[in-house]
Amino acid sequence: MELKFQVQTKVQKPVHEVFDAVYNPKKLSGYFTTGGASGPLDEGTTVMWSFADFDGGKPFPVSVKQVVANKLIVLEWAASEPSDGSDGKQLKELPYNTTVEMHFEALGPSSTLVRIAESGWKETASGLQASYGNCQGWMHMACCLKAYLEHGINLREGSF
Repeated sequence: MELKFQVQTKVQKPVHEVFDAVYNPKKLSGYFTTGGASGPLDEGTTVMWSFADFDGGKPFPVSVKQVVANKLIVLEWAASEPSDGSDGKQLKELPYNTTVEMHFEALGPSSTLVRIAESGWKETASGLQASYGNCQGWMHMACCLKAYLEHGINLREGSF
């Protein structure tokens, strides 16, 4: 069984604004990458993302594989799995990547459907557990994106 998932939400903003809030490192850092993002998500680049509220803010590489303005962003990053399968908090880096696809669909002049899918974990118990953790993380990101764009607030602040 292939380990993959998809989450989605509607954001009541035009597709170009929603896309830019993910693509633009300053905006992304306003609701998601709390420790910063080193650059825009340009195809063929590797950017560094950091989360001040996770793993001591240690930056990690995110490889940008494909970008179609206002439609699609495809990323790869190192898979991480629970170290012992019991606490879900201690993570170890593994020598393989997962793939993240972010789809942006205009539903009208002021509404956008955002779908985020991730796949590529090893078909093991720890791979399954890691996929659940990332599914939770991407749904949180989607909710934070919505709150940031629609209401100007950072839902991530104080969440972890």
